[in-house]
Amino acid sequence: MKLTKSILVISSLIVFSTSGLLANEMDMVKQGEKIFMTKGLGNCLACHDIQGKEVNGPGSMGPKLQYLSSWPKEEIYNKIYDPYTTNPISAMPAFGKNGWLSHEEINALVAYLQTIK
Repeated sequence: MKLTKSILVISSLIVFSTSGLLANEMDMVKQGEKIFMTKGLGNCLACHDIQGKEVNGPGSMGPKLQYLSSWPKEEIYNKIYDPYTTNPISAMPAFGKNGWLSHEEINALVAYLQTIK
């Protein structure tokens, strides 16, 4: 009886802690989407369209974003922070290096971008 009760308590704690993480992750995705879509923040939509998502007035200067769900988070983060490290002639500005987006904002943007299939 005690063992069963202990297992139920532990299972409940895992479910509640996991649901809290999922809610936090969803908040980050929403914040990242806002950064992507807002001209005064990331303004990513000025240059990028997104595969499978509706973007109001996407630009065409940058590549259409697709398959980012399979990219490592660190690689996406680095592309946003300073794209010149992997592409010295990139037209994309260094949002993190220039201080336009904070570490937290870039992480939120990465969370959103990783929803792109």
